[in-house]
Amino acid sequence: MPSPEALPIRHVLPELLTALGHHGSAVLTAPPGTGKTTVVPLALAETGLRVLVAEPRRLAVRAAARRMGVSYTIRGERHIGANPMVEVVTTGVLLQRLQRDQELPGVDAVVLDECHERHLDADTALAFLLDVRETLRPDLRLLATSATADARPWADLLKAPVVAATGTTHPVETVWAPPPRPVAPPHGLRVDPALLSHVASVVRRALAEQDGDVLCFLPGVGEIGRVAGMLAGDVEHLLQVHGQAPAHVQDAVLSPGQARRVVLATSVAESSLTVPGVRVVVDSGLAREPRTDHARGLGSLTTVRVSKASATQRAGRAGREAPGTVYRCWSAADHDRLADHARPEIALADLTSFALQAACWGSPDATGLALLDPPPPAAMSAATRTLEALGAVEQPARVTDRGRRMALAGVHPRLARALLDLGPDAAEVVALLSEQLPRDASDDLVEVWRTARRGGTGFAARWRQETRRLRRATSGRGSAPDDELAGSAVALAFPERVARKRGGGYLMASGTQAQLPEGSRLHTAEWLAIAIADRPTGSASARIRQAVVIDERTARQATGTTIEDEIIWRVPPGERRGDVSARTIERLGAIELSSTPLKNADVRAAILYGLRTEEILTWTKEAKALRDRLAFCHRAIGAPWPSMDDLMDLADQWLEPELSRARRRADLERVNVATALKRLIPWSERLETTAPERMEVPSGSNIRVDYSGDQPVLAAKLQELFGWLETPKIAGVPVLVHLLSPAGRPLAVTADLASFWREGYRHVRAEMRGRYPKHPWPEDPLTTKPTRRTK
Repeated sequence: MPSPEALPIRHVLPELLTALGHHGSAVLTAPPGTGKTTVVPLALAETGLRVLVAEPRRLAVRAAARRMGVSYTIRGERHIGANPMVEVVTTGVLLQRLQRDQELPGVDAVVLDECHERHLDADTALAFLLDVRETLRPDLRLLATSATADARPWADLLKAPVVAATGTTHPVETVWAPPPRPVAPPHGLRVDPALLSHVASVVRRALAEQDGDVLCFLPGVGEIGRVAGMLAGDVEHLLQVHGQAPAHVQDAVLSPGQARRVVLATSVAESSLTVPGVRVVVDSGLAREPRTDHARGLGSLTTVRVSKASATQRAGRAGREAPGTVYRCWSAADHDRLADHARPEIALADLTSFALQAACWGSPDATGLALLDPPPPAAMSAATRTLEALGAVEQPARVTDRGRRMALAGVHPRLARALLDLGPDAAEVVALLSEQLPRDASDDLVEVWRTARRGGTGFAARWRQETRRLRRATSGRGSAPDDELAGSAVALAFPERVARKRGGGYLMASGTQAQLPEGSRLHTAEWLAIAIADRPTGSASARIRQAVVIDERTARQATGTTIEDEIIWRVPPGERRGDVSARTIERLGAIELSSTPLKNADVRAAILYGLRTEEILTWTKEAKALRDRLAFCHRAIGAPWPSMDDLMDLADQWLEPELSRARRRADLERVNVATALKRLIPWSERLETTAPERMEVPSGSNIRVDYSGDQPVLAAKLQELFGWLETPKIAGVPVLVHLLSPAGRPLAVTADLASFWREGYRHVRAEMRGRYPKHPWPEDPLTTKPTRRTK
């Protein structure tokens, strides 16, 4: 590793200090490895400034503080360093301090590191700091740093100059190493095992072809573990780096190794950390992003392809100290199709915590904050509704005292609610839910809790540390049994996820169906409080990850119930036919607890809804024929003849008094539709004149006219129409004549009888007279007397 004096950032320090002195703020762009994270804060401190450095990740906080020999603070952990002028914190800790005291006493300059990663806390902290500088602390110096050269958005926000450090860049050769056979694209959290096997083989190839340590990027902890298992025995020094990695592993990664190492890492190693000795990068091309289902209140991580910018950052790790090589596990053609940049977290994440921070700051809708990207309106609306349900804000979007206490708890507002309501006894459960649980954790949250108490893992150590912090932060009452306490805490934090058994799964208070994993020990529970759930892509049901068995009393206390009269047209689950449902119902969200019939209810609206959405009326042949005649009149003449297309919208006109008397489906099914339809035409005597039901033909027969098509249709035996030259019309529309054989089968269809007798008849006669010799087939049909009989 080069000494601090030799790092490229030294060349721009005078320019940077001048910019901060003149403008009070600046944007620093510098490639990874140039020293911007460790050299700049110390240089500022040498000028007498007390410097606060904010990093997006806890791992980066420890690494930077260690390199500089300064203090650091992360959630639940504080270390005092030798240099009192600089402190490194997470952006989350910075937000807490700003909420406690906006003036940031004891701080002269704030450095927001790795702004290009677009973490939500970092974007929020920058917006708050700009507000502080403008209103309370014009002397506060702000420095935003980025590992990418695209700094114009931050420069515009800060109204500050850009200072660029080019640094010493070493060439990095790109090796395209796509899998030999197609692999399935990532789906939710699932990554094709064939791709992971390929990544492991590329690591082995890199070890054989190149010198130096190998840094391999994978999307998550699970994939790191699986690839580590594949490489076991092939690699002597294998390290796994992620946000949950124990401190000793982090220290080992950040220290030069004596033997060759392979480091398997998530995106945490993209730009926040310098891993010494790395000459080779193997990139799986995958990362994890948050996804939020605002309609159902469910959040999850999903696997995505990296952006071009992220791929460039990852590749640059191979050229920090010397020329290097990056093996990309995809093709050059696939690379061209990658997005240029990853989407900012504000566009993807659950915004409940952000909305509470903004409300406490005095900008409930966040419109007054200087943000690079505005929060999506739907996400903000969902976050505000959640905060209202938790009692953190009240209309019109004003933060409550309870909400301010939630914001200062240092956990998600949902968990803060449980902590405030249950006191320090809930600290262990809240601490459990504030950390990412181990991948192999049981779906029974109480079992996960007991496992953490036994200790012996990195997760258990972090859990104990967070528990101590939360206990110090609250006060309250005595203890309760584990199951009861865990159930109450989860139900209070996630009231919409209280669920009752229904069929083979559970119905949550939010209305979403949820399923337990196969073989779960919780499947006999009548009620569950669901702590963690997600909805797999394309699935209608949520998947329960962790839950606690509760009773109905706990469910009622956490979620509350409502009693309401329900008068609807209801289709029972699994049925196709609905009926009127008039009940008084006690509900827990979407969960029905009890119901009693509602007598003498006004069911008219429900009846009309049923008529509009289902085929309920009994359409006899007579009723259909009448409907067709009326429809023809409307098409041919228009008003005042009513349209049959909007028949159910006119139900008030033609279905009285049956509509007023009807109480259920059966009453509608008994309605005489033909009689009712005539109410639409009080001048019904005109119907027979305008569109007669029957028409007399030359033989004297009265034959029914079919009005179901675009034209009226008259179907009659050919012998009954002898001598009929002029095609009849109804309401000015020519009748389509179907000439039938003696057996009633169509011989010809025409709207021009004269033309048929002149041109078509002789062909029909030649074919039919031998088949039907008892019927007349005269040479001249125009002079022959029409008949219904045989010869």
